[in-house]
Amino acid sequence: MEANSRSTGRLPAAFLTPGSSSFVDFLSDHQPELLPSGRNLPPIQGVIEAPHGTTIIAVTFPGGVVLAGDRRATMGNLIAQRDMEKVFPADEYSAVGIAGSAGPAVEMVKLFQLELEHFEKVEGTRLSLEGKANRLSTMIRSNLGMAMQGLAVVPLFAGYDVDREKGRIFSYDVTGGRSEERGYAATGSGSLFARGSMKKLYREDLTEQQATTLVVQALYDAADDDSATGGPDVARRIYPIVTVITDDGFRRLTEAESSEIARSILERRMEQPDGPRAALL
Repeated sequence: MEANSRSTGRLPAAFLTPGSSSFVDFLSDHQPELLPSGRNLPPIQGVIEAPHGTTIIAVTFPGGVVLAGDRRATMGNLIAQRDMEKVFPADEYSAVGIAGSAGPAVEMVKLFQLELEHFEKVEGTRLSLEGKANRLSTMIRSNLGMAMQGLAVVPLFAGYDVDREKGRIFSYDVTGGRSEERGYAATGSGSLFARGSMKKLYREDLTEQQATTLVVQALYDAADDDSATGGPDVARRIYPIVTVITDDGFRRLTEAESSEIARSILERRMEQPDGPRAALL
């Protein structure tokens, strides 16, 4: 079928036949080998040494949600990359932060972006935020075989729910199990320390500016105790990725905005190395 279509210059019939609004289902039916779950992996003994990304955190505030991540990728005890991109827009009103095996994670995000775009084109409407979270859960579940060989992907999904008019956060485990988080969440090797920091600083009435400051504070605390998490690197001008999603859509803070937050925190940490203990001031 494929060779015939190339010779005639026409699309294969599969592309012209009405079917599922899921792009992943379409590939599963017609070219499953293009999906991560459809690849035949060679027998592997032990854990694969591949770059891993950490740490991703999210915080809700009245009017939206902030999703942020550090920039470090590690491979064993080595720093594999200092400026990795870990937070990506899924569509206009949602975003994904990736932790785990960097290669499969980035591939999953690209497939997820295409999945949402395909649905919108076929159905003429966007998926609900709940529907997007469910689609991502299915994709993580299909990666279970690779996860069992050490290539796990554990993302954090956040977005603005236009129906409920608020920001929401969803976390996952390696089997695709999904949980909605209240207020704040973290994933990755530094998540334990980041959650402790956010538990100390979080309030339900945070402003957007306070929420963006809080996530950088939490990433700083995570980097202080977790060697796989990278803190703000002023010398190399590498700062955390901070994104905000509101009813105006997805927005990534500019480097100037991120650096200003990071530098103000670093200055205060000179006097308070362990950071603020109560509300953000």
